[in-house]
Amino acid sequence: MSPVVLGITCGAAFGVVAVGMMIPMPFPNKRAALTAAFLNRFAIGFVICVVNLAWPSWVVGLFFGLLLSLPAAIITKAWAPIVGVGAVGGVVIALVAAQVAH
Repeated sequence: MSPVVLGITCGAAFGVVAVGMMIPMPFPNKRAALTAAFLNRFAIGFVICVVNLAWPSWVVGLFFGLLLSLPAAIITKAWAPIVGVGAVGGVVIALVAAQVAH
């Protein structure tokens, strides 16, 4: 599987999981919040799969999971859930991508 296809697949899956976790939560503008969460998590999955760094895969996942989660965490001040899910999801995606790539 090409890195781009894997990135789209992992990004979409992570986005759907994130939106699923947020559906029961109340938001002033729920559509905007769910769309932003999906796009953020999609970006994490996509970038992790297409980037080519000489780091251990879990480090790449953790780095990009944290880096791309920080803007949303700063804006919402919901640090633990946003950064935590981004970090864990990033590591999981990186480990999956490392297995699929070989």
